[in-house]
Amino acid sequence: MVGAMALTPRLELRQTQTLVMTPQLQQAIKLLQLSNLELTQYVEQELQRNPLLEREDGDGEAADLDGGASALAELEAPSGTAEEFRRIELADEQVTPQAESAIDVDYDNVWTSDGPASEWGRGGSFDDREPDLEESYSGAVSLRDHLIQQLNVEFPAPADRLIGLHLIDMLDEAGYLAGEIAQVAATLECEEARVAEVLRRLQQFDPTGIFARSLSECLAIQLRERDRLDPAMEALLAHLDLLGRRDVAALQKICGVDADDIVDMLNEIRQLNPKPAHAFDHEVAQPVTPDILMRPGPGGGWTVELNADTLPRVLVNNRYYSTVARGARTREERIYLADCLQSANWLVRSLHQRATTILKVAGEIVLQQQAFFLHGVEHLRPLVLRDIAGAVEMHESTVSRVTSNKFIATPRGIYELKYFFTTAIASTSGGEAHSAESVRHRLKALIDAETPDQVLSDDSLVATLRAEGIGIARRTVAKYREGMGIPSSVQRKRLKSSAF
Repeated sequence: MVGAMALTPRLELRQTQTLVMTPQLQQAIKLLQLSNLELTQYVEQELQRNPLLEREDGDGEAADLDGGASALAELEAPSGTAEEFRRIELADEQVTPQAESAIDVDYDNVWTSDGPASEWGRGGSFDDREPDLEESYSGAVSLRDHLIQQLNVEFPAPADRLIGLHLIDMLDEAGYLAGEIAQVAATLECEEARVAEVLRRLQQFDPTGIFARSLSECLAIQLRERDRLDPAMEALLAHLDLLGRRDVAALQKICGVDADDIVDMLNEIRQLNPKPAHAFDHEVAQPVTPDILMRPGPGGGWTVELNADTLPRVLVNNRYYSTVARGARTREERIYLADCLQSANWLVRSLHQRATTILKVAGEIVLQQQAFFLHGVEHLRPLVLRDIAGAVEMHESTVSRVTSNKFIATPRGIYELKYFFTTAIASTSGGEAHSAESVRHRLKALIDAETPDQVLSDDSLVATLRAEGIGIARRTVAKYREGMGIPSSVQRKRLKSSAF
């Protein structure tokens, strides 16, 4: 006979530890990743929603962060009236004590959850990966983003990537290079030969014909891609003025071909795209407003500050809160006013923390890359998030959010902060990214393991790498293969069969 268990009530005390994502913490994380322009839009929405928030106009009154009704001290956010919270003086490779003691946004240091990010949009992503196409504001990728994605994959050296970035920004709406390579070489203090070599590799990017300096060069790039650029075609492209005048006889004589060949050559040219950038809906280079300003300091070193012209400034009007709160009659009205006051104070505090965090990270990046700013692109130092995170005593995820979509105006141009870091190839599964060198190594391993009857084409290599979580394009595989001196699949099959 089995004895029955008696059910009796009892009181137990248990202690557990959990991480709670409060709305205020979510708000601070969201604000940290927004650019200044995105932040302005967000603050405008909060100004319309919260009656206790006011736009700072120079003579308004605001409460302190504790929300006391008697203290009507003015508080600006995020730039602040205190100079130490708005500027970092970088001289003799030292950061001022004010910057060292600035508030560190350490809430990311304990963040481990993968909470939903869809409600926050691009600025509120809680993971470390870059937002994909579906998460961006626009439904179509711009030509600039398309080229930068190829740039990050093609050029493992940070110096070459910065040269390529300058060349991308020099493209016109048709996809032609609008400036001279000597201009880029002078700005970055590097050899023109290196800029010319980067340009040569950029001309192999998709869409075919991009980065040409003339119509004839644009057509030549496309014909070379099709393996149709023979001496006769080169002679025709060198005399497009005769083609415009329809002087077929002169073209026949210059090219050394008959009339039928000229007709075939003209038909090939008609199939080409004289304006390769028109395949994209957006402009090549959108105007960029820097979030951070950098300039030489009066006593040497550098001065780094937030761009005050693009920063929203808000005040918490506690006087209005006290007046309205005295007239609140119902519990719902009092709760609503308390929520508005708490939300307003947290917004001001979050804006202040965002400003100091951005300045600490940007200041450390400038310190790490001083050689580049002083001596040119040849002295650009490879960086990873861990280097900056360790120096400023923050978590890598915090540095990742700070450097995302933030631009700094420097004496050598405007750069996104993330361009100072070694980039990697994105993962198709949303996991960890893959470095370009590791992808090259994996690509070579797959080719070395081929058998004579199972030689992988570039498309097959793409499918295999994507199955392993490496997002890569066919053209990128071809470029990596050619860069390593590996022949095409047809040539490899012939070589392996003969060796066998």
